[in-house]
Amino acid sequence: MPLFDMPLDAMRQYRPTREEPEDFDQFWADTLAETRSRELNPVFEPADFGLSTLDVYDVTFSGYNGDRIKGWYMRPRAAARPLPGVVQFIGYSGGRGYPHEWLPFPAAGFATLVMDTRGQGSARRGDTPDVVTAINPSVSGKMTQGILDPQAYYYRRLYSDSVRAVEAIRSRADVDPERIAVAGASQGGGLSIAAGLLPDVAVCLPDVPFLSHFRRAVEITPDGPYPEIARYLQNYRDRIENVFTTLSYFDGLNFAARMAARAFYSVGLMDTVCPPSTVFASYNHVPGQKDIREYYFNNHEGGGAQHQVEKIRFLRELWLS
Repeated sequence: MPLFDMPLDAMRQYRPTREEPEDFDQFWADTLAETRSRELNPVFEPADFGLSTLDVYDVTFSGYNGDRIKGWYMRPRAAARPLPGVVQFIGYSGGRGYPHEWLPFPAAGFATLVMDTRGQGSARRGDTPDVVTAINPSVSGKMTQGILDPQAYYYRRLYSDSVRAVEAIRSRADVDPERIAVAGASQGGGLSIAAGLLPDVAVCLPDVPFLSHFRRAVEITPDGPYPEIARYLQNYRDRIENVFTTLSYFDGLNFAARMAARAFYSVGLMDTVCPPSTVFASYNHVPGQKDIREYYFNNHEGGGAQHQVEKIRFLRELWLS
C-alpha cells in the first residue's frame, strides 16, 4: 500500500478543531456514576493453563449496567510485589482468547489484566455477551449499533467496561495503584485513550488507535470498521449530522485532550484502517508528556513485534530499572 494520507510533516502538526458536545464531561460523569452504582465485585479464580512461570486467573467483574465482563489476570510468579500493572484492551472483533496469547507484558514483569470485549469474538474467542434493547437498525458489525443516540451507542457500554477494568486491577493488593498503564492496538488503542477518563492512570500506550477523528476517517479510508458507518449512511441519507453528533461523544480527540497519563503512541504511515492523520490528530491533542513511534512502510500492523519490545523497554525503564 502506498502513502495515501497527508505528508508526514503536515501530520506531525495536524491538530484539527475538535467537534465536542457542550455536555461531553457531564455525559461521561453521569455514565460512570451510573456504571459505578453497581458493585464492581471483581472475582479472580486461579486457572491452570500450564504456564509454569506465571500465576493465571480467570477474571469476572461488573461493567456497564452491572453486566459481568470476563478477562484474564496474569502475574509473574517470582516477582517482588506490589507489581506495576497493565490493562490490555483488544482489537475490533477480538475476544480474550487464551492466556498464552497475551504473554509479553506478564513475562516482562507486569501484572496484566486482559479485558474481554463484550459482544465480540469472531477474530479471537470471546466469553462476554452484549445484551441490548431498543437500538436502531444497523449494518453488520458494532459501529452503528445505537448510533442515533449517545445513550444507546455500543461504545458507551464498552468505554465504561474499560474504566471498570482499570478499577478491577487496582483492587488487587499485589498491584501498585500508582503504576498502572493501559494498552492496546486499533480498537484496543482507542479504549486505552478513553480509559484516560480515570485521572490516576499513569501511562497510556495506544498502538495505531481506532475511534479517533471519526468524520475524517469515514471520509478517507476504504478498509476496516469505519466503512460500516458509511454503509449505514448510504441508506439513511438524512441522518448524517445525527450520526456524527453521537460519535462526537466517543471521539478519541476529545479524550486525548483530557489525558493526564504519559502517552506513548505508535502509527503506521500506510495504515488504511486507522489513517495516520487520525492517529496524529489524537496524539497532537494530548496536553502532557508524550512520544510517538512512526512506522513508515507499515499498514495497520504498525510496529508489530518490534514495537512490543519498545513498549516493554519503555515501561521497564520507567518502573523496573
